Amino acid sequence: MGITNNLPRRLKEHHLKLTKGSQILGDFSLLHTEVFSDHTSARDRERFLKSGQGRKWLDELEVKSQSAKGG
Repeated sequence: MGITNNLPRRLKEHHLKLTKGSQILGDFSLLHTEVFSDHTSARDRERFLKSGQGRKWLDELEVKSQSAKGG
């Protein structure tokens, strides 16, 4: 989870293990993206998503995503 102004570049960095997060966590699936007009709003949303309530919302989103894929 993070903030970027260039999603394709950021995904490539993760795929090539150029970020600390990708080096530690390994492979991942992109479940959700959101667009914000400014960094402050994006950071506030990221803080929420990393909170208990936000984590629960993301976990439910992941379950729905897996169900849609037949998993």
